Amino acid sequence: MKQVKLLIILLFVWVTVTQAQNERKFIRQGNKYYESALKDTSRLDTVQFNKAEIEYRKALDKKPNETKWNYNLANSLYKQNKFEQSTEKYKDIADKTSDKMEKSRALHNMGNSLLMNKKLDESIAAYKEALRNNPNDLDTKYNLLYAMNLKKKQQDQKKKDDKKKDQNKDKKKDQNKDQKKDQKKDQNKDKDQKNKDQQKQNQDQQKQQQQQQQSKISKQNAEQMLQALENSEKKTQEKVKKVQALKAQSKNVDKDW
Repeated sequence: MKQVKLLIILLFVWVTVTQAQNERKFIRQGNKYYESALKDTSRLDTVQFNKAEIEYRKALDKKPNETKWNYNLANSLYKQNKFEQSTEKYKDIADKTSDKMEKSRALHNMGNSLLMNKKLDESIAAYKEALRNNPNDLDTKYNLLYAMNLKKKQQDQKKKDDKKKDQNKDKKKDQNKDQKKDQKKDQNKDKDQKNKDQQKQNQDQQKQQQQQQQSKISKQNAEQMLQALENSEKKTQEKVKKVQALKAQSKNVDKDW
């Protein structure tokens, strides 16, 4: 009976050791991929980092609460630019660990993930929390100042943009005012032109009427002149007739003699 118990205990120990070896095997393989990716400094080898992530996840399936392995996973996520996932993983590590140095390191990298994801306010808060746990961390201080400087530049740029926007609004208002003035001027010009056109039209009509009246008067004058000529011709003809009659009478008297 004792031998059976001993065998069971030995078997349990062997299974546990074998599982631990398998888990460490995943970690070792993941580390190889990670280190291989770091060697090529000319580019970001996301393929190797992704392979490392897969191996770390295999190990964590067996030991989910292993801090170092979770940290390795978070680093592999960060190197793949998976900043949302790496932020969550670093935060989880910081929340679970009681070691101040470990918490500070996790918060520092959490700040880096947030900074890379352009979340400046959150990254500044993470760096400040990291310094509360490790006030002498120069890297965190530098990153905090860098993030705060970016924040200031962002605010200054926003002020410039707002000022420019206000200037554009004022300029647009002035343009609208000038446009209205120009429209009013154009309307007045159109009105003046219409008045001038109307006056010219009236003048043309008056001139035409005068010409027609002059034409009528000239016609009447012509008719009067013709009538006068006819009357003068009639008088002339009557005189001629009278002279001819007198001549005829004169001739007749001479014959009687």
